[in-house]
Amino acid sequence: MPTYRFACTPCGAFDVVRTMAETDRPATCPRCGMVGRRIFGSPALAALDPGLRRALDASGRSADAPEVVSSVPGRSPRATAVTRDPRHTRLPRP
Repeated sequence: MPTYRFACTPCGAFDVVRTMAETDRPATCPRCGMVGRRIFGSPALAALDPGLRRALDASGRSADAPEVVSSVPGRSPRATAVTRDPRHTRLPRP
């Protein structure tokens, strides 16, 4: 079952475990009994695979400011050899 966080003005934050069908129901503070205000936070991502977490972080970082590259990734920085063979002129160009 999901855990929802609520905030009580005098007492502070508290967690409530309830079903998703009861999401909109108000929660009372366990200390003082006042109705708490729901706090929306990020999901618990600590249980993710570290490789997947790194990929998600990299994807999030590049969403607003993509990394500028100067060459095609995965290609050798060496220049392609120039050939003088006349048969190569008939080959299709990329």
